[in-house]
Amino acid sequence: MFLRLAATLALCLAAGTAFAQTNVKFTLGWKTQGSDAAFFLARDKGYFKEEGLNVVIDQGEGSGATVTRIMGGAYDAGFGDINAIIQNAATRPADAPVMVYMLWNQPPFAIVSKAASGIRTPKDLEGRTVGGAQGTPTTRMLPVFAKTNTLDLAKIKVSNMAPNLQEPMLLQGQIDAALVFNITSYFNLVLNRQDPDKDFSWIKFGDYGLDLYSNGVMVSQKLMKENPKAVAGLVRAINRAVIEIGRDQDLGMEAVVKFDNLVNASVEKRRLQYSYDTLIVSPEMKEIGVGDLKDDRLKRAIGLVAAGYDLPRQPEPGEVFSRQFLPPKAERELVYVKK
Repeated sequence: MFLRLAATLALCLAAGTAFAQTNVKFTLGWKTQGSDAAFFLARDKGYFKEEGLNVVIDQGEGSGATVTRIMGGAYDAGFGDINAIIQNAATRPADAPVMVYMLWNQPPFAIVSKAASGIRTPKDLEGRTVGGAQGTPTTRMLPVFAKTNTLDLAKIKVSNMAPNLQEPMLLQGQIDAALVFNITSYFNLVLNRQDPDKDFSWIKFGDYGLDLYSNGVMVSQKLMKENPKAVAGLVRAINRAVIEIGRDQDLGMEAVVKFDNLVNASVEKRRLQYSYDTLIVSPEMKEIGVGDLKDDRLKRAIGLVAAGYDLPRQPEPGEVFSRQFLPPKAERELVYVKK
């Protein structure tokens, strides 16, 4: 009799635990990529489950679209661009999501050209034709980039094109340079059997006055208000995975391939490492820990975005980013060992 009661109690407790799981719909910034490894690893190793979360991960439609997906109510959280949050917070402050974990401390916005073109500095763009996808942050921020670097925009021809045409047209010589996300364009060139390091030059916006932040984990204001415990758990779980992958990228790639076995594993491992090398690891990240940012830098970035998009107002940093859900700094000290 006692054993039967104990077994019944155990089943009830198990059922209660399952029932207590909070469902979180999470959208990626784009199709499955190696740079998304932390989200898959947190799921596969049970980190989300340990936090009482059932996180359903879907592919995305662009890092800016993450914001609109969350604002539309289809998703609770996702990986996307803080600059898109700034744009929406300027006009719809009650609806815009809030970033709670900054991952890409350095901006991916860049201008790529063939090394043989001789384009090495912003000034070299004058008299050239540059290809840009209309509406993307790199293209929209070009006027601010030009003003910051005393360029004459009248001397730069901007040719509008779909994002998937930028590298082909660059390779064919139809444009001299392209306004891109480096983490995307670099690997588009790799897939076109090019050497992005040897045969191409990269002008990074972050090196020329546009010190912007970029992609991280954002959540809806609804989830923040109604279930802050779930938000804290989501951040803790992802942070654990980010730290682990810093030491073992193969571990992360196993989770990527498990999520989508159609990915090019060798290319996506390079993309994963590129994200750490180029976008995540920085002197600031080492100082304050992965996941956090500096409010004064964010305030300056908001001013740049407001100018680039002609926003009606500049949101305050607290409308765009919240650190209240971050684990202690000691748990966010990232050691990156490339292997």
